[in-house]
Amino acid sequence: MSNADATGGDDGPEMVQINLRLSKAFLEDIDATWQQQGFNSRSEFLRYAARDAVKHPEFSREGWKQIAASEHDLRSGEAELVSREEVVEMMDRNEDDE
Repeated sequence: MSNADATGGDDGPEMVQINLRLSKAFLEDIDATWQQQGFNSRSEFLRYAARDAVKHPEFSREGWKQIAASEHDLRSGEAELVSREEVVEMMDRNEDDE
């Protein structure tokens, strides 16, 4: 690693630059997401996402796949958002069926 790859100092921990290969479409999704969610930069968003994944390993890859599939269904119009009240109502109906 060269000195150009790492920064640090009194402002916090040493930061190390990495390279990451992503599809153009996925990068466009990432860019739209970090901007919509109010992050200052793509790097800040990716650090947050990586930190969250490391701090919460109990959330499985399968869980992420389900979220991604649900997001795809919503964006493609194959599914609709449901309110909290609708979810509670659906749960109540399922309990009545038992």
